[in-house]
Amino acid sequence: MAKGVKKLPKTECCESKKKCDRCPLRMLKDGTLPTGYTVKRRKLVRVDGGKVSKKQLRKAA
Repeated sequence: MAKGVKKLPKTECCESKKKCDRCPLRMLKDGTLPTGYTVKRRKLVRVDGGKVSKKQLRKAA
């Protein structure tokens, strides 16, 4: 990836043994998840309870 481009989290965890770099659980643990987002039941959700769209996720990242 080019410099300055942030990785976007996946919308759902794939539950693989070796977690990928875009796993929302890993990003939450590392503190690289965009502000306003969290993970519940292995799915990416917004803190305010709204739906997650990839367009809004790109803007937040």
